[in-house]
This record gives sequence, C-alpha cells and structure tokens, in this order.
Amino acid sequence: MKRNKLIMSMFLIISMIILAACSSSNEKKDTSSHENMDMEEMHSGTGELPEGLKVKENPTYKVGSQAIINADHMKGMNGAEATIIGAYDTTVYAISYTPTNGGEKVTNHKWVIQEEIENAGDEPLKPGTEVTINADHMDGMDGAKAEIDSSEKTTVYMVDYKPTTGGKEVTNHQWVTESELSAK
Repeated sequence: MKRNKLIMSMFLIISMIILAACSSSNEKKDTSSHENMDMEEMHSGTGELPEGLKVKENPTYKVGSQAIINADHMKGMNGAEATIIGAYDTTVYAISYTPTNGGEKVTNHKWVIQEEIENAGDEPLKPGTEVTINADHMDGMDGAKAEIDSSEKTTVYMVDYKPTTGGKEVTNHQWVTESELSAK
C-alpha cells in the first residue's frame, strides 16, 4: 500500500513537471511590439535623418515641447514624458520582417517611414507589398526584407524620453506618430 502511494505521488510530481514545461514552451512570443525588450536592447538613435524627409510646418507638437507617449513600442514607453526633437511629414508603415542577424520574425513593427524603404518612391505602398528596409532602429533591421502590414500618412516625431520603468534616457527615438502623443 505504501509503495502504491509512493508510486502515485511520484507519478503526480512528474506529470506536474512535464505539464509545466510544456505550457511554458508552448507560450507564443508576442513579436508585435518591442514592449518586452530589455532596456539594454532599446537604443538611442543618432538623430540622423533619411534623405528626402520633409520637416512638418506648424506641427501639433513643436520642437522642444513636451508630450506624453501613448504607445508601447518598447518597454517603459507608454506614459513616458517625451521631448519633441523633430516633426516630419511622411507615410509611416507597420512592417513584418525577419532580422538579418537571424533573430525571430518581428510582426507589426511600428514604425518605419517612406524614406527608410529602398526604392519606395513618393506614393504610399499598399499592405502586402514586399520591401527592403534601410533603417537600423533595431538590430538586424537594416537590409531586412519586409512586408507592409499597414500604412498611414501622418506627422511623425523623433523624441527623447525617460522610460517609465527607469533606466537611461532614450534619445532620438524614431518614430512616434501624432496619434500616439497627447498634451502634457
């Protein structure tokens, strides 16, 4: 009788371990944003602008002003106070791409702009269009083949912000759309 209880107890323990391992390995990674990235993976940009990008005249958020970010592209971004570094008139794209450095496919990355897409021309690209990215917002992005998920003609902003989760200030972050900002 004691032996049966021991075997049954061991069976239950082993079953729980196997179930726990299976459930964690089957969890699907959310690659629709970079919200879960380590702070070290978030990088400050150089502030270098792509050729042909047009400065927005009379933007809603003036250069040097403060705004609140209402987007979660990266961990610590949502609710952060931003300083506007630049405002530009362009078309923004959410894209899906596989990093050139062999990382996992990233889906619905927000944002790249018209001027960061190789041979994009002047007309907005349609969802499903395959393109090559000429931007290095994230490791493995520059030169990656991507598919357009969505597009929007809008004002985009380059911003500096201090993550709400603490850590170093992010400088020259590219890009936040006008609809992702609110007055401070």
